[in-house]
Amino acid sequence: MKRLCVFCGSSYGNSPAFTHAARELGEAVAARGIEMVFGGSDVGLMGVAADAALSCGGKVIGVLPRFMSEKELAHIGLTRLHLVETMHERKQLMAELSEGFVALPGGFGTFEEIFEAITWSQLHLHKYPCALLNVDGYYDSLVEFLRGSVAKGFVRQEQLDSLIVAGTTDELFTKFDAFKPDSVEKWIPKKMI
Repeated sequence: MKRLCVFCGSSYGNSPAFTHAARELGEAVAARGIEMVFGGSDVGLMGVAADAALSCGGKVIGVLPRFMSEKELAHIGLTRLHLVETMHERKQLMAELSEGFVALPGGFGTFEEIFEAITWSQLHLHKYPCALLNVDGYYDSLVEFLRGSVAKGFVRQEQLDSLIVAGTTDELFTKFDAFKPDSVEKWIPKKMI
């Protein structure tokens, strides 16, 4: 993996564990010589992860819509900052630049971004790993919900199994190293009721 896309909150959350994990991930990405791709902002966990990677000599590429840059949210110390017009362009460019995707704790934007990457994998639009860094059990209820989606016939078990869920940065990279993309089709056959 040459570049890892990191999705995370533009807030810090209410646990020091979230900030610690963002810092640790940024440091780990830099230590492995992987470039970090992220949303280009200097606020919240996004800023923490980017600053940590940069402080360890890593390369960090931001992708930010202009309207956010105009609100002075742009991280000015990045290796490279791409300014785009829309949120859709942001996600598209982040995906094009990346060879893997991970979500740290975050809100609606983080959820939407990682789910789009997961959906694109499911449709075989890319073959890269998608992961949840489950800091302090943040994604436990989401993982349980996804298991229910399998049980109710909306998600294939193989596709849920291909979603990496890791509690630590070390576990995350161990699972990245072992990742093999699923080859099953998204479409679940019709059942007669």
